[in-house]
Amino acid sequence: MSSGPAGRVTRSSRIPPGETGTRTPVRTFLRTADGVTVDAAYTPGRGTSDGPVIVVAHGFTGDLERPQLRRAADAFARHAAVVTFSFRGHGASGGWSTVGDREVLDLAAAVAWARELGHTRVATVGFSMGGSVVLRHAALAGGPKAPEHEGRTEARVDAVVAVSAPARWYYRGTAPMRRLHWLVTRPVGRAVGRYGLRTRIHHRDWDPVPPSPVESVPLIAPTPLLIVHGDRDGYFPVDHPKMLAEAARGHAELWLEHGMGHAENAAGDELLARIGRWAAAHAGQV
Repeated sequence: MSSGPAGRVTRSSRIPPGETGTRTPVRTFLRTADGVTVDAAYTPGRGTSDGPVIVVAHGFTGDLERPQLRRAADAFARHAAVVTFSFRGHGASGGWSTVGDREVLDLAAAVAWARELGHTRVATVGFSMGGSVVLRHAALAGGPKAPEHEGRTEARVDAVVAVSAPARWYYRGTAPMRRLHWLVTRPVGRAVGRYGLRTRIHHRDWDPVPPSPVESVPLIAPTPLLIVHGDRDGYFPVDHPKMLAEAARGHAELWLEHGMGHAENAAGDELLARIGRWAAAHAGQV
């Protein structure tokens, strides 16, 4: 392995600009601004390497090897190149999960890598926790200067899709979210997360508390934004996507999907195809 720019540690070389026809994934470890190693993979698109790329952010307890995320990535790869990665504390990535706070640095590293590979148009698609991360990342990359702890990045994006994302923090209004808070806040819960769910969860509370997704959304415009949510989501009821759409002040599309549950596990093939088409088509319009 060799050490690349900005502390990035790679196992493979850059894809030559203009290369076509290859679908072989490229695996790499990225290094975030705060020094965490992030396991990532790149699947070239069907056209040239400077075409659009979709960077996919998974939900809590997921990783890039989970079948549900691979299914989503395969669907998106029909419309663009795809970068997948495992958030800190998940899968083969280092560090500890902060459940949506410093994960913006993981996404920033993945977006920066996508641009280093030659892509000038980048869309981010996030599920659940990943949905909150893509919203906050887009606000930080395009909005006013953020506090230092937010890890402001110049890795801007050209389109954003948040699927099954929460609007506000500390929500406990459903049984699944009460179980999740137990998992995150109790030592025995974190042990279950580490050994049962392959997710290493940080024991410290947020300090300071990061801006919530609904606070971040107004800073994303004019970047195209799509909010996708199921009307049978067991974690976050439909007031969450409606709050996000309202905060966008007319600069977001809202798809309320009939019969859909939560995140990548519940997204059907037809919906994933629509998301992939939307992301590839809207990236680069700003």
